[in-house]
Amino acid sequence: MPEISIGAQYDPLDGLPHLNLPWRQVEALDQTGGLRWHGFGNWIKVVLRIGKMIKYASDRRYFLAAIGGAICASHRVMALDALPLRIGLTPVFLDNEWVVLEYLRDHIQAVTGHATEFVQRRTYKEVVALLLLGELDAAWLCGYPLLQHADRLQALALPVWNGAPRYRGYIITADDRQASEIADLRGDIHAYSDPDSNSGHLVTVAELVARNERPDGYFSRSFFTFGHRNVVRAVARRLATSGSVDGYVYDALARTEPELIAQTRVLWRSGWHGFPPFVFATEARNASATRAINDALFTLDQTASGRNVLGQLQLDGFALPQPDSFDSIAALMSRVAERD
Repeated sequence: MPEISIGAQYDPLDGLPHLNLPWRQVEALDQTGGLRWHGFGNWIKVVLRIGKMIKYASDRRYFLAAIGGAICASHRVMALDALPLRIGLTPVFLDNEWVVLEYLRDHIQAVTGHATEFVQRRTYKEVVALLLLGELDAAWLCGYPLLQHADRLQALALPVWNGAPRYRGYIITADDRQASEIADLRGDIHAYSDPDSNSGHLVTVAELVARNERPDGYFSRSFFTFGHRNVVRAVARRLATSGSVDGYVYDALARTEPELIAQTRVLWRSGWHGFPPFVFATEARNASATRAINDALFTLDQTASGRNVLGQLQLDGFALPQPDSFDSIAALMSRVAERD
């Protein structure tokens, strides 16, 4: 089982065995009952309590009371398994994929023993706020908001697509339009996905800056759709004359919604960037929930539900973040900041 590793800065597992146990429930027990049980210790303590109570039970009445007390104690531990893992999502990346979420929920529960809640918000900014407030255990974000909060957020795992944990941004336009380069898009109505999206905003803005253009004046009008699929829809339906979209989402839609993609075409492709990662708050790097989500992501290929998730999302699996995973996005951020 892989460890959580963000570069080589720390080992969040602190040498503890990598076990699929209800760790977070034990934390909750600490808070509510003043107990300090860890891992299998909770079950061991229950068993020892049964033995001690039976040893001193002198008649049938005490024996039944002993068994009843032990059952209540074990039930208290087991009931806490219902405390959910909370994972944040936005429609920017995952839009109406309820079947995928059900498969993912089944897999996480099978691997970790945790119930799981998916918390969806409209924007990256909203999901990041929940992470920073401790209302989420992890979230599927983008490298751009991760770097915006690099002092408080860290990457847990990167999806692997077509053999590598990377993707590109596309600028798309109508399939029948006579345009061949970004210069032909001046004066367009342009659709972005989210202000904090790398492929759906930053990539295009940085490219315009590199061409000594003013991003806020290059297009006659621009708007945010808050979903990469929505960018494609806007261009396909001629609500926008061009758009910035995640290349992975666009290529995945080419397989699942070919009629939609057929009404558009790719005009420009960016360089490669680190794939949108699962992210957690730095202060929670040793938390039980972080460990559990890490276990679940790196075992997707080991359960039927997990394999369905990978198949539906057209992913190969997950990879550990590397120190340079998001350097290309950081360079785009620096370019735009220098221009401002």
